Amino acid sequence: MENEQVTAYVGLGSNLGDRAGNLLLAVRGLVEASFQLTKLSAVYETEPVGVDVESEPFLNMVAEIRATGISPSQMLARMLRIEYLLGRTEKSMNKPRTIDLDLLFYEEERRESAFLTLPHPRAHERRFVLVPMNEVCPTYRHPVFDKDIGTLLAECEDRSRVARWYPFERDELHISLNG
Repeated sequence: MENEQVTAYVGLGSNLGDRAGNLLLAVRGLVEASFQLTKLSAVYETEPVGVDVESEPFLNMVAEIRATGISPSQMLARMLRIEYLLGRTEKSMNKPRTIDLDLLFYEEERRESAFLTLPHPRAHERRFVLVPMNEVCPTYRHPVFDKDIGTLLAECEDRSRVARWYPFERDELHISLNG
């Protein structure tokens, strides 16, 4: 594996503070962690799913990354460091967060340990993952279900809101460009 290049998919999300700024800093952190970003989805505003308190909407996106000579556990450890550096104090589910980085897929790897489960165990159930993933790589086949992302999205029972995010309303854009 020392010189083997791998492709992985990372979910990014934020719903505290400067959500867009947090995503930008996380993308920068991935680059600084020696990951080659090959594709980034658009940013989507999504309603919180499974968060146990009243929560602001999330901004979510998916990144396709490539790396050489790194195991899935090493990749996750670098991602956890990025979260820590960006102010994530606890890695518990169901809480608002400044940044959340999830290793969704690592090649066709399947593994389950206390530290890491691949593919991500809930990726196929969440529109906030599937919509941007479908934009980045709709033909990627889920290693467990042997279905492409487009099919998983069409079959997904999650009906939560996932909408392309614009940093300002289109009417404001129209006024500023024409006025």
